[in-house]
Amino acid sequence: MSTKFKTASLSLAVGIALGVAPSHAAEADGATKIERIAVVGTRSAPRSVDDSPVPIDLIGAEELDKAGNTDMLELVKGTVPSFNVQTNPISDAASLVKPANLRGLSSDSTLILVNGKRRHRASVIALLGGGINDGAQGPDISVIPSAALKQIEVLRDGAAAQYGSDAIAGVMNFVLKDDAEGGSFSVRHGSYYEGDGDTTEMNGNIGMELSRDGFANLSFQYKNADATSRSVQRPDAQGLIDAGNTNVSNLAQIWGSPEINDDITIFGNFGLDLGHNREAYMFGNYSERDVRGGFYFRNPHIRGGVYSGDGGNTLLVADLDGLNNGIECPTVNITTGNVLGQADYGLIADPNTAVGQNCFAFNEMLPGGFTPNFGGNIIDTSLTMGTRGEFSESLSYDISGSVGRNASSYVIFDTLNASLGPESPRDFHPGKHIQLEKFFNIDLVKELDVGFESPLVIAGGYEYHQETFDVIAGDVESYTAGPYTEQGFGIGSNGFPGFKPSAAGSFSRQNYALYLDVEAQYTENFLMGYALRFEDYSTFGNTTNYKISAQYNVTDDFSLRGSISSGFRAPTVGQANYSNVQTSLEGGILVDSALLPATNPVAIQLGATELTPEESDSIAFGAVWNIEGFHFTLDYYNIEVTDRISQSTKYNLSDEDKAKLKADGVPNVDSIQQVSFFTNDFDTTTEGIDFVANYSTDLLNGSTVFSLAYNWNETTVDKYSAITGEGKVSRLENDLPNHRSTFTWAQSWEDINMFTRVNYYGEFQGVHVDWIGTPDEPGTEINADAEITVDVEVTYHVTEALRLSVGAQNVFDVYPSKLDFEKQTGAPNNSWGGKYYETSPFGFNGGFYYLKATYSF
Repeated sequence: MSTKFKTASLSLAVGIALGVAPSHAAEADGATKIERIAVVGTRSAPRSVDDSPVPIDLIGAEELDKAGNTDMLELVKGTVPSFNVQTNPISDAASLVKPANLRGLSSDSTLILVNGKRRHRASVIALLGGGINDGAQGPDISVIPSAALKQIEVLRDGAAAQYGSDAIAGVMNFVLKDDAEGGSFSVRHGSYYEGDGDTTEMNGNIGMELSRDGFANLSFQYKNADATSRSVQRPDAQGLIDAGNTNVSNLAQIWGSPEINDDITIFGNFGLDLGHNREAYMFGNYSERDVRGGFYFRNPHIRGGVYSGDGGNTLLVADLDGLNNGIECPTVNITTGNVLGQADYGLIADPNTAVGQNCFAFNEMLPGGFTPNFGGNIIDTSLTMGTRGEFSESLSYDISGSVGRNASSYVIFDTLNASLGPESPRDFHPGKHIQLEKFFNIDLVKELDVGFESPLVIAGGYEYHQETFDVIAGDVESYTAGPYTEQGFGIGSNGFPGFKPSAAGSFSRQNYALYLDVEAQYTENFLMGYALRFEDYSTFGNTTNYKISAQYNVTDDFSLRGSISSGFRAPTVGQANYSNVQTSLEGGILVDSALLPATNPVAIQLGATELTPEESDSIAFGAVWNIEGFHFTLDYYNIEVTDRISQSTKYNLSDEDKAKLKADGVPNVDSIQQVSFFTNDFDTTTEGIDFVANYSTDLLNGSTVFSLAYNWNETTVDKYSAITGEGKVSRLENDLPNHRSTFTWAQSWEDINMFTRVNYYGEFQGVHVDWIGTPDEPGTEINADAEITVDVEVTYHVTEALRLSVGAQNVFDVYPSKLDFEKQTGAPNNSWGGKYYETSPFGFNGGFYYLKATYSF
């Protein structure tokens, strides 16, 4: 923005963009003094976070820059203790878009805004979401680069009555930079202490004038990250090697972070003053990345549908001439640790014999087994355009339209379609998902002088939302039933069969909302807010929600605040219509499991009903206290959610069930052993306490800021049935630590800055692969130890424009508890090759060091 762009117009631009009126910063010593102002959670004037009747965390651009991370999810996690991100090493499509949790609720229970406008959700549904996020479909906030942000505002309170669906746990608002001059360019390179996961990132931001009275602010980020491995050799793979199979990899299965290639994001934010307190605005993004991660090892003796049809007793051998049309293939009993050395195997594998010419086993093509790699290409785009201004001095408006699109094109490498026999390709494109959302908003804010301390603020508006979920069929080889299907060979690309044309389609719904917000500053010390929202969906009908909030200043330095509200989360179109086949571990065996829509006849037979919205009731109360340089906030919350949406437990299929699935067009039925579906089956109560303290002073001949944030959070499953299962209940209640805290020390001298953060993670339930302790197995629950990690960054200002930084995340190289296999399985060995529990809230990769150079202009 031009420096000549009027201050009042700028304030109006920011305020009306988020449905609020203008506010001005205080001035001291002739310079502007910037306050910690948040615009989320209110439709009146932007407020100091201390004056808000609901708790808000504000993360500024400077703090984001110092945090030393490139992943937006990790940046928020390091500042907001009630925000958790788990790194699941083998998690199907959840590897492409990591789900996150605010206050222990699923990732799609937190509403994401950019510049106050609703962000579209990702096309990826987290089918292996670590229990808490099973079936979640939230927005992908990892595409938002920190270089593009002025600040992040995290509203830790239910706000569905203000913003609509998904705001049960809270709201995160990403505010884009709006400078019209200056900028920065940064290069960062780092690696894990173990020598893997090399990451290189470049990002930049530039502000330019858009005519004399406008701004164009552009940002970009480009990143590549190598994969990591925290693995040991699987015992079964080592057994094959010991028996003489020289074709098995030294690490048959990798547990680690996926490889990320060409991760590029471009964000633009534009504003133009039209005069007479009116402005046009536009912002949007283009983002793309390729992700590739590991899958489970396919043992060359026992993998069903590829190497064996009876659990490893006999080899699965294809009769190339067709059954009973040529020389009959002999039965090969697997009697040794390496079938390749057996005489009966040699007979069928030798092409110089008549039997060898007629028979085929995949051990000939892949004698050491194989480990598929799953990944995809993610393209995310969005565009918002609108105008805002004033009809009169006391009546403002904001009219906008938005469109957002997220497309996931899946790929699976190093696998095969066994039913195609020796002609099978090794790489496949199983299909594509596209999430498309369109929004139209009209927001009005009216101030009325009714004799209160300040004018009564009445806001009202209309929102229209259209959501479409597309399923695009994969390449023919990824789903076709080849000529060896009837001989027992599996159909489709092993690990992730492609979407058949019969499963492809476009699914849509529309909804509209009307809302009314009122804020009344009754006296200088007493504020109340009221919100009411009516929302109507084309699929399941309408819902009405409310919110009442209040703040009372007991003294100039101490205030009380609280809220009570109802909320809802509508099932996504993808959750209501999506079907898929995935490979997962059940009872120590790899099985193919189908996810069915809740309206599928087989799902209905198993207890599924058409999805309805989750509903919530929330209460919160707390206090804000400022005393002699100290700032404290303490807030309690209680969130009851009924009819929560998640993926059901997996049911074993009968032959009758399979026949019904075939009739319904479900792909690859013959190779499917289990089915699951989305369901509204359980209720939860989540309660907790947030404590935040800040202190600023001068120490060590420099400027010092100390910050402490603590969260206690506990979720209890109040009601559930066998459709959810006790294993899921245990994960919902125990996978996340009940206690999380961060302590930050920021120190500034003339040429050197230092930033240190200490992170505390309480005990959590350790889970690995398909095992979980349940109430039916007393004493088998595993509590991973509480841990402390430390992040440090030191920055040297070489010149006024150039600064160099060196830092480390998890500087003392702390890992989560190692797996206790003997307690977990009764055996001392590691059957699946992982070193650490998958559920670690701080990851499993250990320490990461980096160097960074930043040039500002």
